[in-house]
Amino acid sequence: MPQIVVLPHATLCPEGAVLEAPAGRSVCDVLLDNDIEIEHACEKSCACTTCHIVVREGFDSLNEQLEKEEDLLDMAWGLESTSRLSCQALVGEEDLVIEIPKYTINHARENG
Repeated sequence: MPQIVVLPHATLCPEGAVLEAPAGRSVCDVLLDNDIEIEHACEKSCACTTCHIVVREGFDSLNEQLEKEEDLLDMAWGLESTSRLSCQALVGEEDLVIEIPKYTINHARENG
């Protein structure tokens, strides 16, 4: 089973993490299932950018981006060439290394 290595994030995952990640599951769901409370203001419907991640390794193993995701990512804070919305990025057969950006464009966080 592929793994997701989550690089340390000051508030969401200070120590970093290594998570088992079933192929076909969204990165967002894997994070949430493992108590890493990544923001997902639109309830994972690809309508915001609060679940933005940067894929440091394994980017090409993810599913293809749809145009809607590409358009939304243009508004994400800290956009990089390997940025994805974690609610849309489906785990493939390879391990991933991801970074959760320090900031989002969400002005009102529900859980904090």
